[in-house]
Amino acid sequence: MSANGRLIVVSNRLPITIEGVENEFRLEQSSVGLVSALLPILREKRGCWVGWTGADYHETLAGLMKDCASAHNYSFAPVFLSSAEKQCFYQGCSNEIIWPLFHGLPSRCTFDSAYWRGYCKANGKFADAVVQVSHRNDFVWVHDYHLMMLAAGLRARGLTQRLAYFHHIPFPPPDIFEALPWRAELLRALMHYDVIGFQTGRDRRNFISCLHRCIQDVRVSQAVKGVLVYAAGRSAVVEHHPISIDYETFARDAAESTVVHAAEAIRERLQGTRIILGVDRLDYTKGIPERLIAFRTLLECHPELKNQITLLQVVAPSREDIPEYKQLRLRIETLVSKINGEYGSPGWVPIHYFYRSIPRGELLAFYRAAHVALVTPLRDGMNLVAKEFCAARNDYNGVLVLSEFAGAAEELAQGALIVNPHDAEGVAAMLYLALQMDEPEQRARMLLMRSHIRQHDVFQWSRFFIPGPHSAGSLPAGPLDSAEQTAHIAVGVGKIQV
Repeated sequence: MSANGRLIVVSNRLPITIEGVENEFRLEQSSVGLVSALLPILREKRGCWVGWTGADYHETLAGLMKDCASAHNYSFAPVFLSSAEKQCFYQGCSNEIIWPLFHGLPSRCTFDSAYWRGYCKANGKFADAVVQVSHRNDFVWVHDYHLMMLAAGLRARGLTQRLAYFHHIPFPPPDIFEALPWRAELLRALMHYDVIGFQTGRDRRNFISCLHRCIQDVRVSQAVKGVLVYAAGRSAVVEHHPISIDYETFARDAAESTVVHAAEAIRERLQGTRIILGVDRLDYTKGIPERLIAFRTLLECHPELKNQITLLQVVAPSREDIPEYKQLRLRIETLVSKINGEYGSPGWVPIHYFYRSIPRGELLAFYRAAHVALVTPLRDGMNLVAKEFCAARNDYNGVLVLSEFAGAAEELAQGALIVNPHDAEGVAAMLYLALQMDEPEQRARMLLMRSHIRQHDVFQWSRFFIPGPHSAGSLPAGPLDSAEQTAHIAVGVGKIQV
């Protein structure tokens, strides 16, 4: 990206939420970390965000999006998909093939060639939208598994500028990936990017191993960043650099008096019981039923904890029109009911279950109120809940119990208690250890994790990929305080171990 070039961000969805009926629409900016990191740079570079609206085409809506973006010194390039395109591209290929396969669950895949054709066609539609807004010196940064074919489409349309791609979900090993009927075509398309980024070293290794398995004459050499891979007649820098959160904002907002008082109120309402917190989107990869079974195992093995602990489980609705997700919700709610019925007593409910989206302020209060955060996905690209919990703990208390299969485990293993989510007894035993942990050890572990997240926040992540100067919103974090300096040193020598 030259001094005159812009940043073109491309993702499945635009960074806005659209609400409306008939001709009345309301737009709200999304609050996810990716948006927080990239919008300041988009404003500075007068850039453009290309993405699906999630809604059918409407002239009033298109005009409203144009006015909204121009007022903030950047622009939107909306992509509108028909119902048939949504069915094949999003619900079909993205959610019934790529999502389960890349999370290591090929038995859940529906390998329908119509889905694949729809996926390629939709990627072509995104490519057309990028061509319409991009100029020769622009830097195009594409995000996630919905758009893995996009670079090939852009090159076929004559774009020669630098293209980068970040893969937010896991990348599977060859023995899983080769189940994909279109595996070689997908890998060749990815090699049209100049830079390919992954969350973890394991994901990067899996990608390169898949290239070796599925494509001939693959060569790998060391590069300044990551490794340089030659495959399918092209070269790309392949690196891993995990996404993060806006640490400073999370820490600041969590210290607000309203949040602190709300956290205190939660603890009072739960009568001083020690709180175990789970926060997840409804998805079979999040390991929610397995977590509930582990909690039941904890109560079975330690009956003295009855009336002493409470599990707060938040499940945000997702893909509610898909039958499999309806069945998952029913299983979760059945387990909650059974555990509460079996172990509850007058005045004590073991599990408090919330099936709804939680406003940011309420979520921060939950983070502050919890004694233990239980983050146990069966497989996850990163899982930012783990990082949000740590950033919110200005009191330096609290214990993170974290799945070894979450991308965050690669970064936070020094401070978290690492578990295998499939091992109910093992998770229960680690939960018991977390509940018994004294405050000095809690503080030592939390300092390690907060120090790492602060120094590797979402702005540092975006700077790694985007060339050129950055806006004030993405300046490096300030110097560590004395406690964090101690923790930073401890990370290097590995002082804290389970």
